[in-house]
Amino acid sequence: MNNAVPPPGSAPAATILVVGDSLSAEYGITRGKGWVALLTEKLQVERPDVRVINASVSGDTTAGGRSRLPAMLDQVRPVQVVIELGGNDALRGLDLNSTQNNLEAMIQACRAVNARVVLVGMQIPPNYGPDYSAKFSAMFANLAKKHQTGLVPFFLKGIADAPDAANQFQPDRIHPRETAHPRMLSNVWPEIKKNL
Repeated sequence: MNNAVPPPGSAPAATILVVGDSLSAEYGITRGKGWVALLTEKLQVERPDVRVINASVSGDTTAGGRSRLPAMLDQVRPVQVVIELGGNDALRGLDLNSTQNNLEAMIQACRAVNARVVLVGMQIPPNYGPDYSAKFSAMFANLAKKHQTGLVPFFLKGIADAPDAANQFQPDRIHPRETAHPRMLSNVWPEIKKNL
């Protein structure tokens, strides 16, 4: 076996895998302007040894992410996985226990390949019922605490709760405008940096 150290610059980069939904898949905005693309640009300056793979799919649920994740982990072998899923589960009124089980299975799959996890929390409007809304947002914090993952408590902090929130969103009132994506990155970046 050849144990020679590869020449500088030829070693494979550490990889961050982002598994998310439309909020990470640049829905309704210019390609290359979403928070994941901005993260890639930031890392090129601060950590050029780290690459980002965006495996986000618009409309994806935690069930979809759970079924797609094992193959991605096998293929990419990431050092860190950012899980930004759950919003579509809530919008469809899916059972919170199944959402939680799916997220938990994803965290465990990441742990099995020694990838650190950043769980991106979401909040939903109270029109789904205050009980459902409260349990939904608490779910992310509870999972992060139980599994000691990184946690972004509220992905859209400073956007959905801003005084001018209506101006921060596309006409569908679900997807942030392009101008909100730098703020989304600033909400996630501290946890990503901590886990690098």
